[in-house]
Amino acid sequence: MTPAIHALDEANIQYQLLEYSHERSNDGFGNEAVEKLGLSDDVVFKTLLVQLSSQEIIVCLVPVGLSLNLKAVARAAGAKKAALAPIRTAEKRTGYVTGGISPFGQLREHRTFIDKSAFPLNLIYVSAGRRGLEVCVPPEAFSVLLGATFVTLTDYE
Repeated sequence: MTPAIHALDEANIQYQLLEYSHERSNDGFGNEAVEKLGLSDDVVFKTLLVQLSSQEIIVCLVPVGLSLNLKAVARAAGAKKAALAPIRTAEKRTGYVTGGISPFGQLREHRTFIDKSAFPLNLIYVSAGRRGLEVCVPPEAFSVLLGATFVTLTDYE
């Protein structure tokens, strides 16, 4: 069991686990999950850590098929600028390895923002804390467990 699954269990949040065989040579982790699980890239979300101009690290979740808009992130977080956090920082802050970073069960609490495209969906998929393991949860789980804010984080409207 990963810390992400433990956190969901502790919060009594209903979820479904989906597992697939991760290929070490594949570094397109989100796209690999979409392909191997036969899901749409608008329901599988990638977990990205972002460093703000204030040096605060935040978590952003966006659909695999879309790109994170760093200006939108800065605006949503009330910062002047935003940049993707270095991989080493992301892994150290979350306790997970790249490609397996879950928004749930991280070592440290971070402000969390999720693209508003998740809100009307019944279920979304995110990493369950290791490569090759996804967890399916309702969007409300992010508000309940993480206090996540639903905002525009991509260029798609």
